Amino acid sequence: MIRIKPHHFIDLLAAFGRGESVPGPHPYGHALHTVTAQILREPDGLLEIELGADDICSPCRHNVNGLCDDTIDTSFRPAAPASKSDYNLLIDQRWCERLGLAQGDRLTVRAFCLQLRERMGDLAGIYRENPPERTEQRARDLAAGIAFLLSLGG
Repeated sequence: MIRIKPHHFIDLLAAFGRGESVPGPHPYGHALHTVTAQILREPDGLLEIELGADDICSPCRHNVNGLCDDTIDTSFRPAAPASKSDYNLLIDQRWCERLGLAQGDRLTVRAFCLQLRERMGDLAGIYRENPPERTEQRARDLAAGIAFLLSLGG
């Protein structure tokens, strides 16, 4: 089972939609590369919704007592909190509300993809701090990533 923040899973799907492959290890030490590989190996694997530090965050050097001490680029989203931890929680809460999910809920990778496909709707409400063109591109990438993951195995 993978403990994962909703926005991490969604970002991962969007990367698939852009045609990106499994990333290599990151200088921050987070586990995006290992979680991505596991999801690709096990598209029917179980996910657990985590709003705090998830399995990607756990080994990261910016994970300090379960909170991300990194900052975000506010140059194109000046209304966003400068704290990555605060911004990510805000995005995760919006996704949970949209998808009817809560901390600790469990669903398969495939079920999460299906739920996203059915309920993602207009992403402007989720990413309201971002410029519309970025959000529109994210929506296209996310739809392509969902289709890609749903096409694997099973």
